[in-house]
Amino acid sequence: MNIEKLRSFCLSLPAVTEDIKWGHDLCFSVGAKMFAVTGIEGPFTVSFKVTPEQFGELSTRPGIVPAPYMARNHWVLVEDASQISETEWTQYLEQSYELVKSKLTKKLQKELGLLAS
Repeated sequence: MNIEKLRSFCLSLPAVTEDIKWGHDLCFSVGAKMFAVTGIEGPFTVSFKVTPEQFGELSTRPGIVPAPYMARNHWVLVEDASQISETEWTQYLEQSYELVKSKLTKKLQKELGLLAS
C-alpha cells in the first residue's frame, strides 16, 4: 500500500470525500465523518477504525499501534505498511468505511445515496 493506492481505493467507495485537516493530514470521510487518515509528509502511515476485537489484536502486531487521540474510538495507526497484506488493507479500509457509515443517520445516508431503495 502507498498513498496513491490508498487514495484510489478510498475514493472508489460511495460518497467518499477527501480533504486536508490539521495542515498535513489527508482525510477520507463519508458524511463528513473520517474513516481513514494519512500524512501527506514524511513516512507513509495510515490510521483507520476497527472493531474492538481487532483493535486488541492489531495493536499487538509489530508496526501497528493505537492511534493517538483516537484509540478510545478503536482506531489503529499503521506505522509500517508492510505489516498488512494488500488483501487486508482493502478489507480493513472498507470495514472502517462501513463502521463509520453505519453510524450516520438514516436521513444522511439517504441524502448521500447510501441506502438501498
